[in-house]
Amino acid sequence: MKTLLLILITAAPVAAQVPYERILEAASEPENWLTYSGTYDAQRYSTLDQINRDNVDQLQPAWIYQTGSLQKFEVSPLVVDGVMYISEPPSDAAALDLRTGRPIWTYRRSLPQGIVTCCGQVNRGVALLDDQVFLGTVDAHLVALDARTGRVRWDVEVADYTMGYSVTVAPLALKDKIIVGIAGGEYGIRGFLDAYDPRTGERLWRFWTVPGPGEAGHDTWSGDSWLRGGAPTWVTGAYDPDLDLLYWGTGNPGPDFIGEVRLGDNLYSESVIALDPDDGELKWHFQFIPHDIHDYDATQVPVLLDAEFRGEPRKLVVWPNRNGFYYVIDRVTGEFLVGKEFAKQTWALGLDENGRPIEDPATIPNKRGALVYPDDDGAANWYSPTYSPQTNLIYQNVREKGGIYYLADATYEPGKIYMGASRRVVPGEDPKGFLRALHPLTGDLVWEIAVHSPPWAGLMSTAGGLVFSGTMEGDFFAADARTGDVLWRFQTGGRVYANPITYMSEGKQFIAIAAGNALLTFALPGLSPLGWRSPANWDRIEEGMSEEQVVAILGPPTKREEQFLSYLQLSYEGQVEGSGFVSGNITLERNQVAGWMVEPPVFDH
Repeated sequence: MKTLLLILITAAPVAAQVPYERILEAASEPENWLTYSGTYDAQRYSTLDQINRDNVDQLQPAWIYQTGSLQKFEVSPLVVDGVMYISEPPSDAAALDLRTGRPIWTYRRSLPQGIVTCCGQVNRGVALLDDQVFLGTVDAHLVALDARTGRVRWDVEVADYTMGYSVTVAPLALKDKIIVGIAGGEYGIRGFLDAYDPRTGERLWRFWTVPGPGEAGHDTWSGDSWLRGGAPTWVTGAYDPDLDLLYWGTGNPGPDFIGEVRLGDNLYSESVIALDPDDGELKWHFQFIPHDIHDYDATQVPVLLDAEFRGEPRKLVVWPNRNGFYYVIDRVTGEFLVGKEFAKQTWALGLDENGRPIEDPATIPNKRGALVYPDDDGAANWYSPTYSPQTNLIYQNVREKGGIYYLADATYEPGKIYMGASRRVVPGEDPKGFLRALHPLTGDLVWEIAVHSPPWAGLMSTAGGLVFSGTMEGDFFAADARTGDVLWRFQTGGRVYANPITYMSEGKQFIAIAAGNALLTFALPGLSPLGWRSPANWDRIEEGMSEEQVVAILGPPTKREEQFLSYLQLSYEGQVEGSGFVSGNITLERNQVAGWMVEPPVFDH
């Protein structure tokens, strides 16, 4: 019997170019996931439908990647051309082979002592632009890595970590800039949003979310409180290329719970800001809570959609806010259009015609303790909502839990907690959690799924008619996007603090989610539709198989494969003599398969 030995030079995944124009058109290649929310509009919706309502109950684990960290794993992976790029807590990164989850490279950062973070040393993801991967770090640096090797191209300081600054946000690659926000609102920082040159790491502009002397809004801070004003920017924003506007949410003013030391509206805390991405100029803002004293960071992901609103076409940004209200805002002008409760809240008696809250003074933190809903973890938080144009619904994981707040002293010391209250649980309360589907133009509830406890997982919707979510009990599940019926669930064994994504590999759709300290991927059972070109299918071929068995796995040979056979002038043996497949510099050995030899798989990445 004759043996054919071929060297496949292109079989291993290699780093692809991801220019801005490609991210701009990300919706046209749903097989990849090129930016934090999938597309710049942050709808977190995929047009993939191989996994759908009819077959999702057959979903099975494909591969699992374990991290070496015990910190919360909050990553939203990126996928391009056969490679998955992830961050790992506290400030690490890796490139994984989509076929197996095998690391292609890893980046491990050495961190200094004395880093402070309010809520764990976490990281929510990376950005891709051209041939580089961009990673923020908890010691407040921005790092550019070679996408092919993981080697450091440059490393710049964003801020002084000893002052309480950190970078936990997934950067946003936009035009010829990398946009990155800052965390540290509990440490008396002065917040900002930055843009960096992806080639050199040079800072191109900075927008201060707490304006200084001579800047618009500075008069909304009493005395020198602006120096410690907070307003961090720790969740990734959205972008409208037609308007050329960047939308980003800002967090709490500092100190979190004591308003007397920072009289005024405290711009631009608790706001959505719309910036010119070329120079960082503010075009408009909308402040959800002027002078917030409940720590209701407006650091949610802005969701952009176009719709007919009250009889006329409008460009909208919709916002299920941490404060328990759902907002609809004109994203051209910043005009407030709708505000409606989507979760239990008691801090506000309502909103006025301009969207300004009418606060209930009984909920202000005091020495005796003030009960308020939601607690400072919010009705929503950093995790992503999703909008499905297929169902015209927006989906949000909702937390319903109260807190009792006791006023405390807050003396500013660099790098120390600067909050001003302590929280106690509500005696006898059973906190609640829901996945809720809302009408995008009104915030009206359409359906809900109750879960065991308030969730911390993000969402994703697909053209398969599905919404994917996770729970603190470790369940990862898929629901019918129209009805809310739960169609599939899988116990991951770890709490879900992350957003799901979807992508294609070798012709199959996959779903990925981080849970516990692992990244899990799921796919439907069966063979890859790529047939003869899939190494996963070839690995099922065993010595001595009949022609019928081989065809059942690989399918019938194509004309191209038969021509290849003819070219090699191979003799017919009628059986598989042997096979081998090795990743890396791949050597693929295949003998005659059921009477004919075919071209082995070649991958064009």
